[in-house]
Amino acid sequence: MISLSPGSLPLGIGLRYLAAKRRNHFISFISASSMVGMTLGVAVLILVLSVMNGFDRELRERILGMVPHGVLYEAGGIKDWKALGEEVKAYPGVASVAPLTRLQGMIGHGGSVKGVLVTGVDPEVEPDVSILPNHIKTGALDELQPGKYRVLLGDLLARRLGVEVGDRVTLMLPEATLSPAGVLPRVKRLTVAGTFSVGAELDANLAVVNLVDAGKLGRQKGDAQALRIRFDNLFDAPDMIWKLVNGLDGYYSGSDWTRTHGNLFAAIRMEKTMIGLLLLIIVAVAAFNIISTLVMVVTDKQADIAILRTMGAKPRTIMLIFMVQGLSIGLVGVLLGTTLGIIAALNISSVVAWAEQTFGFQILNADVYFISYLPSQLQWSDVGIVTSASLLLSFLATLYPSWRASRVQPAEALRYE
Repeated sequence: MISLSPGSLPLGIGLRYLAAKRRNHFISFISASSMVGMTLGVAVLILVLSVMNGFDRELRERILGMVPHGVLYEAGGIKDWKALGEEVKAYPGVASVAPLTRLQGMIGHGGSVKGVLVTGVDPEVEPDVSILPNHIKTGALDELQPGKYRVLLGDLLARRLGVEVGDRVTLMLPEATLSPAGVLPRVKRLTVAGTFSVGAELDANLAVVNLVDAGKLGRQKGDAQALRIRFDNLFDAPDMIWKLVNGLDGYYSGSDWTRTHGNLFAAIRMEKTMIGLLLLIIVAVAAFNIISTLVMVVTDKQADIAILRTMGAKPRTIMLIFMVQGLSIGLVGVLLGTTLGIIAALNISSVVAWAEQTFGFQILNADVYFISYLPSQLQWSDVGIVTSASLLLSFLATLYPSWRASRVQPAEALRYE
């Protein structure tokens, strides 16, 4: 009998089997393909999840930078929005507030008519709750002076109407007005003061006017129709709005971004999960190749196993030897894949931009999508999940072949040697 060290012997023999040149080149090929498959699977999974995170970030910053986190309504309109705003800002979690008035109507120019959501804002405080000032292409937010009836149009809306700065557009509101000629819609001529570009959906149906002008157009009572609220954490908006509605004195109602755009972000999260699960199949295939490799190695090393058993190696030691070999293949593949995936995720935006400039093509058209570049945001939590799942699959892949190796009987294995 020989003295065996259960800790060092399986590790030494397992690594030696991994590095040794095998007589059966097909086994070496399957082993190499397992490692390459694991590397590619992990790298692609990290890269795709980072791109999905990038799109989620851009949607959150751009669309929710324009869409209110929360809106507080008072019966009959907000009579004194500044006083109410000071009261609301006293609540923990509220970052800033601004007045808001919304009107729905049709806007036309030169025979073209489009549906539009007219938003009345206060140019002085709007930068506190919106990213609009950072995305104005022409003109300026300060040009929306009360009584001038000037309007900022979304870039897509302006192009579809064929208007530029200084042109006049016609706004038609659904509220009817009685006149000697009959019932007529309310109509007002507005001057285009500029354009903005934040996202495809908003750029096609949003118009911004001064708060005072919007109040006159809507014949509202009070300073504003509602109070727009930006929270420190936008995902707290549903609970915070509920607290404000129930905590403030008066008759208030509220709404938050999850009612208008919640489905969009839920769809992105579901899409990220489904794509992650589908790409995990690549890693599972690589893990299955590890099973194939170890099964063939066990068959090829029957005599070695029998000799080790006759020298005193226990079934547990034999099992650990082949688990070390399989886990080594998986570990090397996961480490290489993680490294490549992180490098690719951190540089994919610049690489795609270089390719577009060099070869003269565009992956994302700004007229169709809300951004014109491929975003990427690496999250270490995703890296940890992908790495852990891949290592777990590699470990599970080693169990059955290693168990088969531990069941080899020395007499049967050496009979034909």
